[in-house]
Amino acid sequence: MDRRSFLLGAGGAGMLAAAGAAGYRRWQEITPDIRKPGRAEGHFLRDLHDRHALPPPSAQIDTDIVILGSGIAGLTAAWKLQKEGKRDFLVIDGPEAYGNAASASLDGYACPTGAHYLPLPSTDAFHVREILHDLGILLRNPAAAKPYYDERFLLHEPQERILFQDRWQEGVLPKEGVPAWELEEQQRFHAEMERIHALRGAEGRRLFILPSALSSHDPAWRALDGISFRTWLEQNRFRAPTLHWYADYCCRDDYGAGYDKVSAWAGLHYFCSRGGQAENAADGAWLTWPGGLAPLATGLDRAAGARRRTGTAVSLEKTARGVQALCVELKNGRPHSYLIRARKAICAMPLFVAARVVQNMSSYGFDPARHLPSYAPWLVANFLVKGFPQELPQAPLSWDNVVYGGKGLGYVVSTHQDVRVTPPQKTVLTAYIDLSAQEPQAARRWLQDAHPQDLLALAMSDLTAAYGKRFAGQVERADLTLRAHAMATPRPGFLANAGLQALRAADGAILFAHADLSGFSLFEEASWWGYQAALRALA
Repeated sequence: MDRRSFLLGAGGAGMLAAAGAAGYRRWQEITPDIRKPGRAEGHFLRDLHDRHALPPPSAQIDTDIVILGSGIAGLTAAWKLQKEGKRDFLVIDGPEAYGNAASASLDGYACPTGAHYLPLPSTDAFHVREILHDLGILLRNPAAAKPYYDERFLLHEPQERILFQDRWQEGVLPKEGVPAWELEEQQRFHAEMERIHALRGAEGRRLFILPSALSSHDPAWRALDGISFRTWLEQNRFRAPTLHWYADYCCRDDYGAGYDKVSAWAGLHYFCSRGGQAENAADGAWLTWPGGLAPLATGLDRAAGARRRTGTAVSLEKTARGVQALCVELKNGRPHSYLIRARKAICAMPLFVAARVVQNMSSYGFDPARHLPSYAPWLVANFLVKGFPQELPQAPLSWDNVVYGGKGLGYVVSTHQDVRVTPPQKTVLTAYIDLSAQEPQAARRWLQDAHPQDLLALAMSDLTAAYGKRFAGQVERADLTLRAHAMATPRPGFLANAGLQALRAADGAILFAHADLSGFSLFEEASWWGYQAALRALA
């Protein structure tokens, strides 16, 4: 798409008219950067009807294990192989190095273009603790109930606030200005989540665990996968509008879809699976970095020996001696291919891509027509801001800032973790916008066809709600990342997906490793499947 200058913050002709003459003084002309990671490669793969029509491979690479995809699953597999003494492996980046853990830099300020935080892992997610300890983030006692973390990466106060009835207040669930009966329901909901968090299924496992593969298989509780989370709330007589908004917000935030589209099992998993603790932090604290999860991806990459090569797999098939992968690099829109031969392949790519790359995918028990999960599109917008916008007085600028009833999911402050005597001259505000108001396919079409001004109007919606039109006058640069297939959504029935179950169990020349195997996208899930694939490859 041609880059062009346009007016930032207007949001269309109708908004201009409504803003009146004062609005004209607040416009600022900028040139935005619009990123569409994976789009060119994805469309090339989609339109590639005959791989034999590609130019002959320019090189052949032999390795013992090839990892296709450099997101968290692929990087975890590479890190674990290296940690166990394996050196003969190679990671192929895929369309975007580090995937949903990628980041950007605006005028030297790091900011996320994907995921931006990691909850403290509990003892159940020991694979995550092992990673954090190896990378020097968890400093002491990784097996303890309360290990000790590097305080630079523990989220500092103030952590979160919400704009409700034109006033900021601490937390994300509104309390001030809320009727007493709604507050009582909020308390009842939290008490119920605590109760369920401690329950165990018939086989003795906790009902909801991260990684989800370790959760109880008690059929009485897994039956909740047959209804939506909204239905569960209604069946349990939760009626408070603020609570329903909160449940919907949380599902949109983690799953990319509203609570009426998300499995009740997944909704409860969101609230009942976590519980990480630390010696030097409050219960349920978070880890974060200015560049989101990119430092974790970089750390895994570095610990694995940085054995990466650019390119995207367009074909993966078994051979008499193992596997071979045909990979392509697009240079100025033209494909350049190379061939990789290996004993084993770890397919660490989203399943909608793997379904086109892995030859005879149905032989693994996975039928794309029936078993592909639903994918949610996202828009991530980074705004380089000179100074800090003028705040309303009720609650200070926090790391996470949410607008009640907003079109987006709020915005985070990239410089929040910086410990400074005086605020930095600039900062980056990262706005997250789910597109769950539309069905995924319609939302993808909108992302593809929307005028840049419309994209910016949506990207700025929460920020203009917080700061008004004056916010535009402080923006020096806008960077928009469009993720058309950002994450899998756990819709009702996802636990019974036989295709996902088959790929989780695959243990041959081709192994699968991606958060899609869990049915939803979290660091704990992606790293779990990468860890398991590495162990199987070594065995």
